[in-house]
Amino acid sequence: MLHVDPIFAATSVAPSTLAAGGEAVPPPFTVARVFTETRLDSWLALGLVVAAGLYLYGVYRLRLRGDRWPVVRSVCFLGPGLGGIALVTASGLEAYDTALLSVHMVQHMVLSMVAPIFLALGAPVTLALRTLPVRPRKRLLAVVHSRIARIYSFPLVAFAIFVANPFALYFSDLYRYTLQHGWAHELVHAHFIMTGCVFFWPLLGLDPLPGRWPYPARALLMLLSVPFHTVLGLTIMQSTTLFGGDWYPSLHLSWSDPWNDQVVAGGILWAGGEFVSITMLAVLVVQWVKQSEREARRVDRELDRQEALQRAAESPA
Repeated sequence: MLHVDPIFAATSVAPSTLAAGGEAVPPPFTVARVFTETRLDSWLALGLVVAAGLYLYGVYRLRLRGDRWPVVRSVCFLGPGLGGIALVTASGLEAYDTALLSVHMVQHMVLSMVAPIFLALGAPVTLALRTLPVRPRKRLLAVVHSRIARIYSFPLVAFAIFVANPFALYFSDLYRYTLQHGWAHELVHAHFIMTGCVFFWPLLGLDPLPGRWPYPARALLMLLSVPFHTVLGLTIMQSTTLFGGDWYPSLHLSWSDPWNDQVVAGGILWAGGEFVSITMLAVLVVQWVKQSEREARRVDRELDRQEALQRAAESPA
């Protein structure tokens, strides 16, 4: 059974143009369709609305009692974080994610590398700990410091999951299965988000996590992730077989060649992966410098305090 988005049948200009199984194929992809073909009927869209509402409610609760919450954290979480996920799963891009491998790769990059970074910079766990009542706060702390959380947030484990995930998906029959079944395709989207969060949260996140590595080790791990995206992107570009088997040729898209689209998809993964990794390495270095400055100020304050105590002890009564 083919999984083709309902928009395809509604906007197809040629009723006789059918894919295998008799489903209408999509019309030519345009930038305008990204903004005009929005869908809000998926469970992922509902989850985004709920997450945004809870985050804003937490910020509101803090302001009611006179506490401040950095605006930049809210912007990161709601903008490139949740907004980035919505852009590739609820807009017109989602309507073409089973017709164009290049569109799917854009989703892959945003869901696994871009959005999780800004979700982590939004510090939602810290916000929850500052606003929840005592009992729910203790439960959240128990989850954060649980053994499962410690294992999955351990940088080497998170790194292995993050790197192995795309290879396991694209070089097996699993990818073809997700193209055929809509529920599996949306589940892959959620898996991308969780995989990215598991990797980037311990490296760049601001929330209190157990067993966090020092900044030099985090920077090294970030650098090690760059070659894997390069290898995967080049492999896709140079592959002599189509990903998804005969799925894309069976759509008979007169306006897209599956082979050329696969080359574009590999280039997106290659260039996008390197750009995001290097950019995030720069963010990590900035965090490292700021942390060093805070530590230096703390040491200076402690030295000043000790000197004051010493002078007070040496001065005559």
